[in-house]
Amino acid sequence: MEPPDPSPPAPSGLEKALHAARALVLADLVAGRVAEADVVSMVEDSVVHRRWWAEQWPEGVDYVIGLIAQDVQDALLEKYGRWPLCPVCAAGEPHALDVEPELGPNPHWVCGKAGVVVSSVGALGRVLGR
Repeated sequence: MEPPDPSPPAPSGLEKALHAARALVLADLVAGRVAEADVVSMVEDSVVHRRWWAEQWPEGVDYVIGLIAQDVQDALLEKYGRWPLCPVCAAGEPHALDVEPELGPNPHWVCGKAGVVVSSVGALGRVLGR
C-alpha cells in the first residue's frame, strides 16, 4: 500500500477562472488606486456569488471575469461613485468605462461616449501608466 499523496488536489476549471478574475479585477483596482480593504472585500463578495452562479450554469465559467468586474463596478458606484473613470475623454463630465461584452468571454473596458476599447479587464494599468 502506497502512502497517501500529501499534495492538495488540483484546482478545478471554475476555481482557476475565479482566481484569474480576482487577480485581473484587483489589478485594475490597484491601477485606479482604489484597492482599499473594503473594496477588496467587494471583490471577495463577488467571487463567492459568482462561484455559486457558475456552479448553477457551468457553461458560464468563461464569463466570470466580466461579471466580477461589473459586480465590483456596481458596488463601488453605490458606495463611492463611478469607477473606473474614462481616461480617454478629457473634456466634459467624468464618466465610467463599461465592461463589454456584458455576458461573454474576454471582457474589456470601453468608453461608450467615444466608442473605443480602452483596455482588457486587468490591463488598465497600461493605459493609466501604472
